[in-house]
Amino acid sequence: MRRIALMILALSACQPANPAGNGKRIGVTLLTTEHEFYRQLEAGLRDAAQRHGYTLLITSGDFDLAKQQSEIDNFIVQRVDAIIACPVDSRGIGPAIARAQAAGIPVFTSDIRALGAHVISHVASNSYEGGRLAAEFMAKALHDTGTVAVIGQPEVQSGADRAQGFGETLTKSHPHMQLVSVLNGGGVRDRALKAADDLLQAHPTLDGIFAINDESALGALSSATSHGKTGANFTIVGYDATSEAVRAIKGHTPLKADVAQQPKLIGSETIDAIAAYFAKQPYDSVIAVPMTVVDSTTP
Repeated sequence: MRRIALMILALSACQPANPAGNGKRIGVTLLTTEHEFYRQLEAGLRDAAQRHGYTLLITSGDFDLAKQQSEIDNFIVQRVDAIIACPVDSRGIGPAIARAQAAGIPVFTSDIRALGAHVISHVASNSYEGGRLAAEFMAKALHDTGTVAVIGQPEVQSGADRAQGFGETLTKSHPHMQLVSVLNGGGVRDRALKAADDLLQAHPTLDGIFAINDESALGALSSATSHGKTGANFTIVGYDATSEAVRAIKGHTPLKADVAQQPKLIGSETIDAIAAYFAKQPYDSVIAVPMTVVDSTTP
């Protein structure tokens, strides 16, 4: 028995502590866990991580740059095998990513791009294209004329890209429509409601609002309702197609459409990119996940 035990110990000592493709620990810092979109993205991460045999250490920046920087620094101390970031501030997160890279830890971004820092791969929808889709729906709903505004989130690159795609599409393709204002709603409902109140007070004949995510769209919807706007005379286009937003769309409220991403697929593709990197297989530095538009006619 003693000889068998020694043989087992010897064989165990020959096994790598962290074999390629299995047993990897991945640090994840999400933008938030309060939004349905990020809960679905997290579900995609977890499903794919289980398939690859990875352990996820999931945290949330909660829209707080200092907190997210600290989370990345903690992952460095823990010597995780890779880090996934959904930046709360696309430019501000750069130094923390650089520290991880200096420590030899590969960093991947999901949904929101980091600026001024190198990452191995970025997995997301094409936010500029999403803004274009929103503009095309808005133009169709308003018969190619009218005044509109944007409730954005410029501190994250996806929000900036969506607003840019929306505005440039109107300018280039719909010259009879006028974009009168772009306000920052911070990606959260209460700030977006206040931004929409400000817009409707400054522009009482406003015809529509594009909101860069559904928390912003639902905040705008509350404001529009309190200002007497109805689905017949006002159009809101949101982004993400969360269940609450889709119910509002189907209920024929002023929220008439959403650009729908695939957050679970974004999550799983991010893990698959990490697996390809570990296995030294080909991978794309940018992976675009398709989108659709959801409106009241969508099954």
